[in-house]
Amino acid sequence: MGAKPTSKKAESRTAKSLGERKRRIRRGAAGQDVTHGQYGSSPGQMPTVLALETSCDESAAAIVRDRTLLASALASQVEEHARWGGVVPEIASRRHVEALPQLIAQVCLESDVALADLDGIAATVAPGLVGALLVASVTGRTLARLYAKPFVAVHHLEGHLCSVQLGEPLPPGPYLVLLVSGGHTELLRVDGPGRYLRLGRSHDDAAGEAFDKVARLLGLAYPGGPAIEVAGRQGDPSRFALPKGRVSRPEGGYYPYDFSFSGLKTAMLRQVRALEQARPAEPLPLADLAASFEQVVAEVLVERSCRCAREQGLETLVLVGGVAANRRLRALLEQRCRRDGLAWRVAPLAYCTDNAAMIGLAAAQRLAAGQTSSLELGVGARMPLEQADRLYEQPGCF
Repeated sequence: MGAKPTSKKAESRTAKSLGERKRRIRRGAAGQDVTHGQYGSSPGQMPTVLALETSCDESAAAIVRDRTLLASALASQVEEHARWGGVVPEIASRRHVEALPQLIAQVCLESDVALADLDGIAATVAPGLVGALLVASVTGRTLARLYAKPFVAVHHLEGHLCSVQLGEPLPPGPYLVLLVSGGHTELLRVDGPGRYLRLGRSHDDAAGEAFDKVARLLGLAYPGGPAIEVAGRQGDPSRFALPKGRVSRPEGGYYPYDFSFSGLKTAMLRQVRALEQARPAEPLPLADLAASFEQVVAEVLVERSCRCAREQGLETLVLVGGVAANRRLRALLEQRCRRDGLAWRVAPLAYCTDNAAMIGLAAAQRLAAGQTSSLELGVGARMPLEQADRLYEQPGCF
């Protein structure tokens, strides 16, 4: 029924063309063992899965077998979008179309796994930029139909939850996850695959979005997270007093585990304007401004996460998402968890930002549990993680 797999000669020609690409390609650590992850572990052999990720501005493909990462490749669009100070959806979609076939050929070649030998094909389908999501979704469903393989749709945030398995082992659940990225800031209780309960969230900007906007205010590069971290390394994080935004309850008091970064952004704007007016001939103290902003964001995230873990009786705190790459945040989390007697786990730096390895782990666990998705399933710009099980309904939820 299916078409023949790509020949070795054709794959080789395609792989060689990767070196001519202008966009940067990052390779995963082939053979990286992730069998120690408790979340989603089950007896017996796990399937071999090709995973595709194009939810925003990173094109990625990976092959996972038995919770072992066989190959991973990623084409970054960061430099191209930096010209505009943020992701341009139309450009992102076009670049995904150009990059994904070559990335698939690369991971098949490096892993020595032909498409016909896979047990399933997976793609991120929600949440994200609709045009970008469609590239991986359509490609994945087309390959699944051509090769008569199960298709596994993956929730992007479930992929991030699985990214920690690419590093240290997880203790038995339940545990608390702090997921911080450019689009999400959430506290989630995780009891197992598909068993999620959101305990806290941002009511306005995500932490990563706040980093991008403050970096633009300070005249720093995009993406803002790495730029602020670099700018603030030699700065004084206590020089400027900045607010730790809280979210009021309608009946009075505050939501103890929720976040708000809009007031912090406004405070940074006012601080910059005040400095410019007071000392118009002097350059801004960028190092101190960046360090102060970075410090207060890290403190808010860690303080409320640790409080949530203690009060909810959860002994382990897990940090994932793009902002989890921030070294100040990682160091403060370790310090506070030690003080509070909490265990902690952090996603490896290489897998904090969007990648297909984490999508492959999530898909392999779903496939091992007998869950597959409809080939007619579409994509969704928004979808709460608590509804991830709907991706395996027949017919599809989109």
